[in-house]
Formats: sequence, structure tokens, C-alpha cells
Amino acid sequence: MARTGIITEKVQLKSDGSPMQAYVARPKGNGPHPGLMVFQEAFGVNAHIRDVTERFAEQGYAAIAPELFHRTAPAGFEGNYGDFPSIMPHYQAVTPEAAEADIRPTYDWLHANSQVKKEEISCVGFCMGGRISFIADSILPLRAAVSFYGGGIAPGLLDRASSLRAPILLIWGGLDKHITPEIRRSVVDAVAAQHKPYVNAEFSQGDHGFFCDQRPAYEPRSARQAWALTLEFLRS
Repeated sequence: MARTGIITEKVQLKSDGSPMQAYVARPKGNGPHPGLMVFQEAFGVNAHIRDVTERFAEQGYAAIAPELFHRTAPAGFEGNYGDFPSIMPHYQAVTPEAAEADIRPTYDWLHANSQVKKEEISCVGFCMGGRISFIADSILPLRAAVSFYGGGIAPGLLDRASSLRAPILLIWGGLDKHITPEIRRSVVDAVAAQHKPYVNAEFSQGDHGFFCDQRPAYEPRSARQAWALTLEFLRS
């Protein structure tokens, strides 16, 4: 749906010297506004991620969603929710090193933008993006980080818990068979062991991807509650 009160545009960044497109949404009013990096699911910066980015803009954020598949897919790539195997080559190309290379210019774009409060830049990510959000928190001076059902944090990234620089909100679906209770617990335990500030929220009726209203797993009540919790966490 068309939204009033916000401005949207596509911008081009550079990651590893190559072009990386990003979708931007921000309030129409004069800033500066708090900045927010929005990290995609494994299906690209699609209609859902663009919609979420716009929803954050309506809440007062200058939000930017970088296309993390720029190395292997054309600009504007959108995957098919029903065909995950076709996504795998793109997903696998987003290694931790590649993610860092993408995160930094995204942050730098916000930090250099006169419409953004430089000391109030946060991030939120979904699915694959939840993992990217965890990585971002380990390398940047963020205000807050949110990870929705971040697959791939455990076990390979648990050593980054000691480097987390901002409070992190970990959101999980209790019915998620991809990220088991043992995996979820290992992430929380790693963060807690390093005495890092965090909030851990498990939605018992939510499956993997429950926040996305374009997926069969969408669970409206859990999605509404997770949205409210996310906004409050980012604000406070």
C-alpha cells in the first residue's frame, strides 16, 4: 500500500569495490532521525522487506535495507518462498566476511547522512538477516540490535558474543524446527556468559518466519507482539 509521510528511494553503495543496491525509507519531515539497518531474509530485499523498512520509517526511522545478494544475484533480486534450493547459492555466498563487507558501507551511509542521528544507529534482521544483525552488533558502535530467528549464529558465531557492543533483542519462534531449543539456548547462554545486555523472547505459537505476512508461517498475534516489543526495545 502507498504510504504518506515517508520518502523512499534506492541508493547504490559499494561493498568490496562492487556496487550494492539498497532500499531506503525515511520520514518526510526534517531530521535528523534515528538510523536503522534492516537486514533481509534469504529471499532478498523483496516486497516484504521493503514494507518493513517503510513501516520503520513511519515510526520515525531513516531505514536502509542493503541487497546482501549483490555478489551472486542481479539488483532487485526477489526469491521464491516456495523454492529455497534456488536461494542456496546466494545464501551461502554471504559468509561472515562478506557480511562485514556489506554491513560497514551500509552503516557508513547512515552515519554520513545529515538526516540521521549519528549516535542513534541500530539494526534489525530477519532469518538470515538475524545472523547479520548479530554480526553487525559485534563490529559496530550500535545503539541496539534485533535478531528475528537468526539462523547460523550457533555454533559458528558464538565466539562473537564477547564482542557485542549494543544491547540485543533475540526473538525466536517456539515452533521453529530449523532453530531448535538447543540452538536457541546456546545463543542466549553465550551472550549471558559474556555479561552482555540482552532480551530473549520466544513466541510459543510462532514458527520460523512467523513475522512475515507473505509466508505460510505468518502468525498475526505473535507478529504484532514482536513488532511492539521491537519498537520499544529500539526506543529504550
